[in-house]
Amino acid sequence: MQMTEKVFAIGSVAILLAAALVVAVFPAWNLRIPPSDIARPYTTLEARGRQVYIENGCTYCHSQYIRPQDWGHGAVRVAQPGDYFYDRPHLLGSERTGPDLSQEGGLRTDDWQLAHLVNPRYTRPASVMPEFTYMTSEERRAIIAYLNSLGGKMADGRRARMDKWNVALMAAYAQGTDKNISYLHSLVPAQWRTMPNPYGPTSESLARGRFVYQQECVGCHGNFGDGQGPAAKYLNPKPANFTSLRRIGASGGLIYYQVMNGITGSAMPSFKRELESEKIWDVSNYISTQFIGRDDGNTAPRGEDEIQEPVNPGDPTPPSPTNIGPPPPTSPALQPDATAIRKRQSGGKR
Repeated sequence: MQMTEKVFAIGSVAILLAAALVVAVFPAWNLRIPPSDIARPYTTLEARGRQVYIENGCTYCHSQYIRPQDWGHGAVRVAQPGDYFYDRPHLLGSERTGPDLSQEGGLRTDDWQLAHLVNPRYTRPASVMPEFTYMTSEERRAIIAYLNSLGGKMADGRRARMDKWNVALMAAYAQGTDKNISYLHSLVPAQWRTMPNPYGPTSESLARGRFVYQQECVGCHGNFGDGQGPAAKYLNPKPANFTSLRRIGASGGLIYYQVMNGITGSAMPSFKRELESEKIWDVSNYISTQFIGRDDGNTAPRGEDEIQEPVNPGDPTPPSPTNIGPPPPTSPALQPDATAIRKRQSGGKR
């Protein structure tokens, strides 16, 4: 048969259709991936919020998947195919101008999300996300519900924990500043409450701490550390007023713990996946010196000096290794095992 333009066109289309059937249609028809252990259907409000998310182009800057190679970025869970069972279409995204949102649900309070939508710089001062002031209150409520659904049943568990702690925090906040501070400090383990900052404030560390504060904290706690940042009017309970700690005090370890761990139930997020240890110690020094007016950096009890710390004539000398005693106690949870092991190793004489 003579090759004509018509034959060529029909043949090309036939080949294209055959390839599409083999590569896309047949696999999709035969592929049956069940829901994963965390997948669940969206509620009506969450489904509406998903539509608002799509309409506002959020998928252009936020992904919703974690690959195995992303695990080092503080991922909660590597994405599984069944996680997206109820997504039509999927919103995996291809850019991470903003953070991945696949496990966003329950990580932050509704009031934090609201302040972030109104002006992302209120909660993340260095954010490049645009403002969404034009959204209606119904759209904001819907998209916040959708964001809180991301992560499925895992997100539901985090959300239930967040709500439970919020009730307790609101009750403490209603009792006044000193009672509220006492309650918040009681949530920190005793060893952290009495731990001084192991690194003393230097001009360099305070400059680094100020930078971290301006990048992460100023939107809620304000330029003067008084809890009057631009996000404060949206948040309840209100951000901490660091200046009120002048009459109560707060160790470097306590500040470190609450920056690292966050305060579950409030708008104070955890920074353990975002800030290296040095940056948290530096911002702890900055808060102590700038707003509280007292700093316990590099005070007793002291451990071994880190090699880059400033050298001072009064630095402690290494203890003598000639008369080493038994190992100091470990954590209470491990102490029984450690005692039993030492007893066995010593032939049962202890």
